[in-house]
Amino acid sequence: MTQQSRPAVLSVITLLALALGATLLFTACGREHASATAAKEEQLYTCGMDPQVIQNHPGNCPICGMKLTPVLKRSGVKPAGTNGAPGADGSAVITIDPVTMQNMGLRTGVVTRGPLRRVVRTVGVVDFDETTLTDVTTKFKGWIEKLYVDATGQQVHRGDPLFDIYSPELYSAQVEYLLALNQPTNLIGAGARALKASALAKLKFLDIPGDQIAAIEKDGQARKTLRINAPRDGIVVEKMVVEGQMVEAGMKLYRLADLGTVWVQAQVYEQDLPAVRLGQEATVSLSYLSDRKFRGRVTYIYPTVDEKTRTAKVRMEFHNPGYFLKPGMFATVEVAVELSPSALLVPDTAVLRSGENNVVFIALEGGHFEPRSVVLGERSGDNCYQVLGGLSDGERVVTSGQFMLDSESQLREAIQKMVRPRSERAESGERGSGGAFSTLHATDAPRSTIATYLCPMPEHVALEYEHPGNCPLCGMALVPVPQEMLSRVQPGGRVEYYTCPMPEHADVHADKPGKCPRCAMTLIPVMRTPGAVERGSVERAGVGVSAPLHDVPGAVIPRLYTCPMASHADVVSDKPGVCPKCDMKLVETGTVNHGKIAEENWRRQHNPETPATSRDGLQR
Repeated sequence: MTQQSRPAVLSVITLLALALGATLLFTACGREHASATAAKEEQLYTCGMDPQVIQNHPGNCPICGMKLTPVLKRSGVKPAGTNGAPGADGSAVITIDPVTMQNMGLRTGVVTRGPLRRVVRTVGVVDFDETTLTDVTTKFKGWIEKLYVDATGQQVHRGDPLFDIYSPELYSAQVEYLLALNQPTNLIGAGARALKASALAKLKFLDIPGDQIAAIEKDGQARKTLRINAPRDGIVVEKMVVEGQMVEAGMKLYRLADLGTVWVQAQVYEQDLPAVRLGQEATVSLSYLSDRKFRGRVTYIYPTVDEKTRTAKVRMEFHNPGYFLKPGMFATVEVAVELSPSALLVPDTAVLRSGENNVVFIALEGGHFEPRSVVLGERSGDNCYQVLGGLSDGERVVTSGQFMLDSESQLREAIQKMVRPRSERAESGERGSGGAFSTLHATDAPRSTIATYLCPMPEHVALEYEHPGNCPLCGMALVPVPQEMLSRVQPGGRVEYYTCPMPEHADVHADKPGKCPRCAMTLIPVMRTPGAVERGSVERAGVGVSAPLHDVPGAVIPRLYTCPMASHADVVSDKPGVCPKCDMKLVETGTVNHGKIAEENWRRQHNPETPATSRDGLQR
């Protein structure tokens, strides 16, 4: 190459380099412009109060006037109302910038499946058990000579003297009886016996106790006054008589009530009535005894609703050890209900309510969210709703930060942030003072496994305590009872056996109370579940329907009384009294050796198809 040609070659190379640089520069600028244009096209804006409003330019919400928040549209998706790709319910799927998501404080939860439970809370009034009320009256006119029970509120027992009364009619009946016994008569044989029996029956029909009749017969003299005794155990709740007063036949003198069992009349709103059923366990708590609860059951649902309060009256029966439940008291009533053993549940904070529709935001992968309409059912006690349609098990929904849904959801979210749930405290290993089983040195079980503390006495298991200690009634140490064991300790049921409250030692069965041979814990009674029916009647669907107990599956026979004489085991009654054969006082069947025979006789009397039972307890 010559020296003259070299400058020409350099010029050509320079021109090519300049052209290549210009081409690269224009290409880069075009790409940047295209990226800026694409980013500008994908920039969307929405309203936090009305997420259905989506625009591609900033401004204010046309519905509420709030400033729109920038969001990014998903590729190929346009705002709702355009030709973009719709979501599951026709709404557009949108994408939120990660920085914006962090500023919003989004939280999500999983749609799960589990039991649908709720607690019906209401107020009730403690009342007398009407079946235990007894009025003391006389069947004759007379004058009160002396009062033995002279104050309202006094406790009396069956057979205790109430008052002495003089009555001319009563005196004449005594004289007739003595004449039939001692005076000569023209009647002989059967006639004399009939006259004596008639005079004796007249005294009995006037409610003269048998011991006083025997004393009259022994002394051979009529008495001016006779003593009237209490017909049953109870408390004097009304007293309408004073000493020296003249009383007419049938006049109410005393009213006695047995407070061992009381009723609680609760007012339940009509929308909660489907969740309340006969036989359900209920608990009541009192304002002056905040450390304990009383367990009972629903025994009757009244068939009417109050027009003014829109509530129905529900009757509940509670055992009352210690007479803590006093008639007239207000009580807080809770009835735990399981509406469904398996239901699809969504947190209530995830639901946006807009009147007709309920909407949730589904959290998809990559910061994408899809609004979806759902159909809700019942609400559970743990702030969840039953999902009837619109969601599937395992889907993740937004539970907070949906652009500040409303003031109520903001308040609930703030409360949840300030207060730690009990489940988190249990998972962190926190315990109450003394630990769950520290006083009983059995094991170091977590506090969350303990449902409550009970007294091991069968008569006191109706009282629940939230802390360890001693029973205020008998002084025995309270025993921690797990939830699965609590359902087997039924107030009012018959004791089947005693077992250890430790689930690992549930195979320990004992006939008498004592200590577990493995861990030395106090045994608790396992009691047969009492039927929702007692005293010979069945209450179905809130309406009392009389029916024999032997026609009710699983019904528990009432407390029975029989003669202490084994030869009189066929004498059995569901009320106290005297044996018609030997005039001995009837005793409970559980206190005599032939009690089982007497109970079988009672069943056979009320159900002729029951096979006969011999003295050795074997069916014949």
